[in-house]
Parts: sequence; structure tokens; C-alpha cells
Amino acid sequence: MAVFTIADTHLSLGCDKPMDVFPGWTGYVPKLEKNWRTLVKDTDTVVIPGDISWAMRLEDTAADFAFLDSLPGTKLIGKGNHDYWWSTMKKMTAFVEQQGFSTIRFLFNNAYEADGMTVTGCRGWFFDAQEAGDNAKVIAREAGRLRTGIEAALALGRTPIVFTHYPVCMDGNVVEPLMAVLREYGIRRVYFGHVHGDRTGRLRNFTVENVHFSLISADALQFCPLLVRQDPTGQEEPVPDTEVIL
Repeated sequence: MAVFTIADTHLSLGCDKPMDVFPGWTGYVPKLEKNWRTLVKDTDTVVIPGDISWAMRLEDTAADFAFLDSLPGTKLIGKGNHDYWWSTMKKMTAFVEQQGFSTIRFLFNNAYEADGMTVTGCRGWFFDAQEAGDNAKVIAREAGRLRTGIEAALALGRTPIVFTHYPVCMDGNVVEPLMAVLREYGIRRVYFGHVHGDRTGRLRNFTVENVHFSLISADALQFCPLLVRQDPTGQEEPVPDTEVIL
């Protein structure tokens, strides 16, 4: 009943956009599958907060979703900045049901229970994102979604662990509307993706205002799902590779 996480799988099994052209991504799909099958059991849950598939339309995700569905565990999928196929909850749920993908769920304005904890999250937004002209409006919307998810988690009886695609904090920059929600609800554990390449090492683990953040993009994790820990001060939490206090 363990919970694992890994972001940015960037699958392209149904389209021609392989990530192998980028440094460190050569043969990443077999690596991901081998590591996943080694660690994850059918009774476990894996949270994947964004950049799941390069598909442009929902129907074009079939091959990528089939791959994920074939792997052990329940998958909780969040939205990333490259998930252009993302649609309404109703359409996405109907699609996976029609395709017979029985292990895929969507993390969107909701929360789930797993291994004695609750998980929720949102895509988020960040200062370096150029996809929208009105960043303030997008950030306010994402903060509202984060609040809705946390409230859903609290209704299940526990303070949640939060998963975002974009980092809430990076290089001294803070997306304050999102940080304010984390602060308001006393969230202590946040996992995020989106960051790749040379920046991954120094952002692997850091703490801001008593919130412990961990980077979980696939290349940062060497394509190996990471075991989720609820309390970063707990004895079973591994010592972070890097601890940066901002």
C-alpha cells in the first residue's frame, strides 16, 4: 500500500516526439519500466504530477496510457504544461473507462487516500512560464484549484501531501499566491516536477518556511519512482541530498 511519485514521463509512444534526443534521456522508457516494476506493487499508488504524454489530443494518448496502465499500481495523474491533451474531468474519465484503463485516475480539484495519507495538487504556474499572457490570472486560478484540492483532502480526515507540476519556489523566487495557500493550511510536504537538466541537482530537496519541497522530474530521479514520505522530520525520511534554506 505504499505511495510513489515521479513526474514528467514525457511519453510519446503514440506520436513522434522522443525525449531520447535530450542528454540523459537515452532509452528512458525501458529504464522507467524496469525501475517501476522493480519497486511498485499492484497494491501501491503512483502520483504523476504532469507532463505525462506528448499527445496533442486526448484520443492520441491511448498508447501512452496503455503503457502506464500495464505497470503495477494505481496512477494518479496531474496536469503539466505540456499536457495539451488535457480535457474536462468528465471526458478524461470517460476516455479511460472506454479504453479499459482501470488503474488511471486524474488529480484535479480533488484528493485521494492512499497508505494512510491523502494526496492532492494542481499544475501551478511559475515566473518563467510563457504559455499565458496574464500570469496573475492563471496563478490565481491555480491557487484556487490548490485550495479546492486541500479542502477535499481535509474532508477525508487528513492534512494532505501536495503535488504540483511547476515548482512553487525556485532560485529565491516564490509564487506567493500558491505559497500563501500552503501556509494557510499548514502544508509541510510538496513534491514537484518540470525542472530538468543542470538545475535538478541543487533543487532536489530544499525547505522554505517549514515546507519541505522535493523535485521529482523523471530525469532528476534517474527514471526511478520515489517513495513518498509524509513528514520530512520523521525518522523514516531519508536525509536529503541537498538542503537549501531560502
